[in-house]
Formats: sequence, structure tokens, C-alpha cells
Amino acid sequence: MNNRRNLEKSRILVVCERSGRVRVALRKKGVDAWSCDLMPSDDNSKYHIIGDARQYMNRLWGGIIAFVPCTHLAVSGARWFKYKEWEQKQAIQFFMDVWNTDVPFMCIENPIGIMSTQFRKPDQIIQPWQFGHGEVKATCLWLRSFPKLKPTNIVEGREARVHRMSPGPERGYKRSITCQGVADAMANQWGDLIGK
Repeated sequence: MNNRRNLEKSRILVVCERSGRVRVALRKKGVDAWSCDLMPSDDNSKYHIIGDARQYMNRLWGGIIAFVPCTHLAVSGARWFKYKEWEQKQAIQFFMDVWNTDVPFMCIENPIGIMSTQFRKPDQIIQPWQFGHGEVKATCLWLRSFPKLKPTNIVEGREARVHRMSPGPERGYKRSITCQGVADAMANQWGDLIGK
């Protein structure tokens, strides 16, 4: 049983990640990372679980990095909050279900939104331009045991790319994809911590 626990401690579950960017970056670092989403992964990886993450978070993972859906939590959608109280309640519950999972390492990512008051202020707010992408998108990180991410490549340019995306059925998904520089920073700065 002890060997099984040690094996599981070295595994990371990346919750609500369809793109696979963080999972792939962690696996390149040598971490046994798995992603989980309601949709299949973009890369059809065998390391992707299709389903409700809450069914898999109770396993003995060493850590969770979660990209909780922000549609009903982000301040960018505040004008619609009064019309979707039930959806917002469900989104808050999902966020808290993830946070309350008994794992040593935890990161929940979300834009600036209501969780700063419904839960607590984030431990860190990062921007893509701190990690090699010349754009703005303030992103909150709630952390347990993981240290704050250190910027890796501060670049010029402050384009609001995600706000200017054309409407369409994939707009929300495309806006949610983690920048490669942030995924690499998570892998490089946090990958070695799991299982130690």
C-alpha cells in the first residue's frame, strides 16, 4: 500500500483541460500527468480522461491543477449574473469541490471574478506577457503548497487578444486555452515538487 501511495503522490490531474497543454508540458518534464474534461482532448491522448472530474478527484493524486470553467464566475459576465443564479451557484460549488479535494498540491486558475469574495482572494495574479505572450489576460491562481509562478519571459505588447475574438461556437473554448508559456512555467517550476 505504501508503494501505491508513493506512486500516486507523483501524479497530477489537470482538471477541465481539453487542449492538453499543461498535461503535455508536465509529461515532458517527467511527471505522470493526466487531464480530465467532459470533452475529448484535442490531441486524442491516452492520458486524458473523459468525464466529470469530481468522479476522479478522490483518487490519491499528488496534485491538481484545475482550470475551472469561468462562464458564471468571471466579472466579464457580471451583467448576466442576475439571470443565472442557479448556474452561478453550481459553478461556485464545483470550484469549492475542487479546492476541498484532499491532495497536497493544488492550483485553481480563473479570471478575475466572484471567487475573490465567495472564497478568498487569489494567491497570485499573472499575465501572459510575463511568460512570453504579448497580450493581457489577468489570471488568478489559488494555490495550496505550490509556490507562486515566477515570470519567465517578460515581453512587450499588451494586446487584449481574447477580448477581440470573433463570435462563434468555439469562442469560449479558444479564450480558455492556457498560453504555452504559462503551461511551460507550471511544468518547469512545479513539476519537480510532486512526490517529494
